[in-house]
Formats: sequence, structure tokens, C-alpha cells
Amino acid sequence: MRVTIDEMPGGRANEEADSDEALIDRFQRAAFQYFLDHAYPKTGLVPDTTRKDIPASIAVIGFALSSYPVGVERGWMSRTDAVALTLATLRFLTDAEQSRDEHASGYRGFFYHFLDMKTGRRAWNCELSMLDTAFLVAGGLAAAAYFDSEDESEAEIRTRAQALYDRVDWRWAMSNKKTIRHGWRPRSGFLRYGWDGYNEAAILYILALGSETHPIEAKAYEAWASTYRWERIYGRCQLYGGPLFLDQFSHAWIDFGGIRDSYMRKQDSDYFTNSRLATETHREYAKTNPYGFKGYGEDFWGLSATDGPGNFRRSVNGRKHRFWGYKARGAPHGPDDGTVAPWSYLASLPFAPEICLSALRHLVEHYPHAVKGDRIPSGINPTLANTRGFGAEGWVSDALYGLDQGIMVMMAENHRSGLLWKLMRDVAPIRRGLEVAGFAGGWLENKDAR
Repeated sequence: MRVTIDEMPGGRANEEADSDEALIDRFQRAAFQYFLDHAYPKTGLVPDTTRKDIPASIAVIGFALSSYPVGVERGWMSRTDAVALTLATLRFLTDAEQSRDEHASGYRGFFYHFLDMKTGRRAWNCELSMLDTAFLVAGGLAAAAYFDSEDESEAEIRTRAQALYDRVDWRWAMSNKKTIRHGWRPRSGFLRYGWDGYNEAAILYILALGSETHPIEAKAYEAWASTYRWERIYGRCQLYGGPLFLDQFSHAWIDFGGIRDSYMRKQDSDYFTNSRLATETHREYAKTNPYGFKGYGEDFWGLSATDGPGNFRRSVNGRKHRFWGYKARGAPHGPDDGTVAPWSYLASLPFAPEICLSALRHLVEHYPHAVKGDRIPSGINPTLANTRGFGAEGWVSDALYGLDQGIMVMMAENHRSGLLWKLMRDVAPIRRGLEVAGFAGGWLENKDAR
């Protein structure tokens, strides 16, 4: 099904953009530029960050494949170029070596977390990543849903994307446990941790349940949901995650608004509503500011997986704090070192647009040094201003991260037009996986919502 911006609420092809729309457009387009600047044309591999000599991230590649349709619809990339880059990516990945060889690109249909940018082989002795493979596969399916013409190249995109999905052995990734394992290494086998607790893994379980070749059983999803933590935070009951990306990543492909599984039916809620509550919780936490970090307030919030100033301890204004490098920070239970993830504002737009736009404007007005060229960095920490090794502006990440940029492109578009959500509603594995997981209601049962 072809979905165009002109057909959707919020489409702006034939209307003058208001100030909010123009602001979103600026930063969404700048985020999209990450993929045009850094995707390797011959293979479609995309580096994890802009830092030197960094390997490709298979999750980032999945975000890139999902972002190219956005670029075409917004006029930032021609359809011809998008097809060429998408096809190069899928050809490379479907042809890449899958074996037990520790230098291969993957095994059992899964890919290693990081791949060498030149060869596409395993980098950094990393693990075979179940979740990151799911992000990659979701990106392939999004591309297949969008590029739907009879053109030979677009037909090949659909064939390759389906092949990429069909060979993933989700059942093997259970390793005879109740939940899907985090990863696997060729010398030591499966990692001892599973995908337990509420987190960003919904897309992993949905794809695994929806597979026609290697599906997992519904009881695996039930086992995952049994590990959730329902809490009362700032007077509101919600499913607790912590870092904001947990409430964003799977939502980039699946519209959870109005559809409920057994867990959410019991709570009289849904995962979209829960993500809105999580966004508001982060804002409330920043207003409370229990550790006295500089800048925190109703328009400066958002803790997530983000780059950080480094691993050290320091006293700031009479308080001792521990700081970290790249780390998943969360609210209200921490960890927290005063490092905010400003890309959260675009990534949470569909859930709480008013407070996200207010925070984005605050960022532009009060931290212009952090958004040069409309590029939103991974992290910013004003608390370190005028301390040893840091200037008057504090710390700002010197790198862009592909996951940050991708989630901004995708979620900003879901807010503006619903493009990815509408595309994925007609993807059979997504619908099948949701139904096996016990989801019902909303667009799953409303044919007019497709």
C-alpha cells in the first residue's frame, strides 16, 4: 500500500507550515542528513557514530532503511536514490556470510551488533544481537511496504527484505529458556541474560511471534510480560522502564495507541498512553531535580541512553557527583549525572507534543551551541560548566549517534503524518505477531484505520 503525506492528517504538501511545523522540519531534516552523509553507497552500511574508525551498527542500518521513505516523502531524497541505497543495503546483507565462523557477519539469520564498515564482517568481537537484528529486519519490512511498485528494483527490495526476515531463527534464540536471549558469541554461546523486564524489545517479540518460518510461542511473550514492573510515580500509575528510549524505539514502527494485550487490558491502559506518562515523568523528575543539576526544569529534561562526559567523580557546587561516558540514564530511579538527551524531544513528539515542542524551543534559545547546524547531539551536561576541563557552556557530545538521529526522523514523522505506522499496519508479520501476542482493539479491528 502506498501511503503519501498528502493523504494524511498533518501532511503539509499543500499547506503553509506553521512555526511548530517549521521547527520540527528543521531538526528532522538535519537528523535525516546523517544517513545521506554517512551511509556507504556500495553496501548501505551506516556507522554507529560520527567518531573516527567506528564500525557499522545493524540497528542503525534498520533505522536508516526506515528513514529513506521519509526522505522521499519530504523531498529530501529522490525515490531513485532511495531505491538504489535500500537495494544495495539489502543485497549486501542477504548475501553476507552467515556461519559459525567468528569473523562472519552473522549466524542463524541474526547479525552481529557491529560490522566492519569495509568488509561487513564482525567487529570488536561483539555479540550476535537479537534485538538489533529485529531493528534491522523491521527496517527491511518498512522499506518493502513503501517500495511497492512493479519496478524490478522495488520488487527485489520486497524479495530481499522478506528473505532477510524469513531466515532469522527466532526459536533458536530462546535457547530453551522462557524468554529470548540477549545475544550469542561463537566461542562461549548464549549470553546469560534474557530480554526480561519492560524495555524496548516489543518489536523483537512481535517479529518473532509473527514469523512463518521460525516462530516462537505465545508463552514467550507472556513470560516477558510477567517480568514487568507497574509502579505509582508522582501520583500516576505506569509501567516503569527508566531511560526514555525504552518507551520510544519499538513505537517507531508500531502504533500501540488503542490496541491492548492482556497485561494492558488488566491495567486499563495501552503502551502509547504509557509512553506519554513516561515522558511526563521525566519532565516531572527534572522539575523536582533531586540532585540539584544545572538547567533541569520543566523545559530541560529527558534521560536516556546517551553519550556522556566521561567516567569520573567531581564536586560541583558543594555536591559530589559521579559522571559516566555512554550509559543508559533513567528517571526517576536513575542513574543520573546531569546529562540530558535532547534528541528525546523529537523522539517523544507523538506522545506529548506540547511539552516536547516547548523543550525543543528552550534548547534552541538557551543552548544554541549544542544545536549548531540544527544537529541535535547525543548528550548535553550544563552542570559541568566552569569546572576543571570544561568551559562556560559545560559539556556537549562531540559526536552524533545514528540511533539518536534515526529515532528523531521516524518519530517526528509519525507525529507529523503517521507514515511508518500506516505502512507497518499492512505488514503481515507485524499484524500476525500482535495478534499472537494477544493484542486486540483499535486499528487491528478497524478496517478504516488501515
